[in-house]
Amino acid sequence: MTKKEEKRRNTIDLPDDLLVEILSRVPDASLARFRSSSKGWNSLIKKEGRLAMKSLVAMLTDDRVYFARLDLHSTTDVNVVKVISQFSLNGYPLSNCSEEVYIHDVFHCDGLLLCTTTDEKLVVWNPCSGETSRIIKPLNSKRRSDTYAFGKSSCNNEYKILRVYHSGDGWMSPCLVKYEIYDFTSNSWRVLGEARGWTLPGPWRRGTSVDGNTYWLSFDFSQDRQRPKNTLRYFDYSTERFGLVSLPGDPLSYHPFVLSVTREEQKLCLLTSCDKLLHIAVWMATKIIGTGDMSWSKLLTVKRTSSDQFFKLCKGMSFLADRENKVIVHPIKDMNCSNLLHIVGEDKYRKVKLCAVGYARSASCAPTLVQIQQGSSGVGTWKAPITKFS
Repeated sequence: MTKKEEKRRNTIDLPDDLLVEILSRVPDASLARFRSSSKGWNSLIKKEGRLAMKSLVAMLTDDRVYFARLDLHSTTDVNVVKVISQFSLNGYPLSNCSEEVYIHDVFHCDGLLLCTTTDEKLVVWNPCSGETSRIIKPLNSKRRSDTYAFGKSSCNNEYKILRVYHSGDGWMSPCLVKYEIYDFTSNSWRVLGEARGWTLPGPWRRGTSVDGNTYWLSFDFSQDRQRPKNTLRYFDYSTERFGLVSLPGDPLSYHPFVLSVTREEQKLCLLTSCDKLLHIAVWMATKIIGTGDMSWSKLLTVKRTSSDQFFKLCKGMSFLADRENKVIVHPIKDMNCSNLLHIVGEDKYRKVKLCAVGYARSASCAPTLVQIQQGSSGVGTWKAPITKFS
């Protein structure tokens, strides 16, 4: 008997329902490890709702990153939001002191996080595996004028950081846009190019990562047009070029507010509004065609009776779309400065207090054990401290 036959003979095939029961009790890091070790387990974990719920939400609040779970099946406010851990930056190698360094913004790709710090550094970290973080110094720092994005090349799975700099706000008039790329394998920045015909206006500069690429709502300017045109722009990390894809329906019939992703499948979503900002719609991208056309389906429609109902709409607001429960989840502060989580659907509305954390910008963050490429001369790495909550 060969070793392969002996191994097969000693293997016990468990039924899926028993496997789901076992896997639902394991930690996130172990679950991610199981997904990478077996195609069958990976398929089971992705399709099984009880296991898919193990994805985390990364919330940036009070200059720190918190990881939490959302229980949208709960009929009460109890355990709707459970804070799991807090990620802090204490005395990393390129900081000037041993005190905590605060996080200015956070971006994600495949479960990896790119954090920009208040002392103008970039930190890449894996919250699931606890992989040592990587510290990167920007090529040229322009502070608030910088826009960062995090993605990967589809041809070789190499992660890259994009930096976009605007010489103006880019809101109602064109300005010079320059962009650069950081390659992890070479540990270096490269200047890619510049543009004047389009901008990423201030509220829309936080891109949304889907399948390794980053998407933004943008403005395109033309001499024969009095107002800029709403467009949907993306950056392809394989070709290192910007491109355009189509918006849903008739872009002139609604106001685009913000891009996001569905909670589990990580599908690109767009929140729009019309009829004096009363009616809200959430569109989900279903397919990207090679010509730049994108197929969309309407995931959710909410009709409000007044603009004060539920929450205020603003460009660049943060939300997550839950496809299974047909709701969007939106963190916000109310008039009394209380931290709230709005859960809004076609026929449902819940308002939950966020006692554990402050105002949050959120992003879905599925567990991953992917490793960051290491070049020949690294800038520096260290172990990121994590505070666990019970």
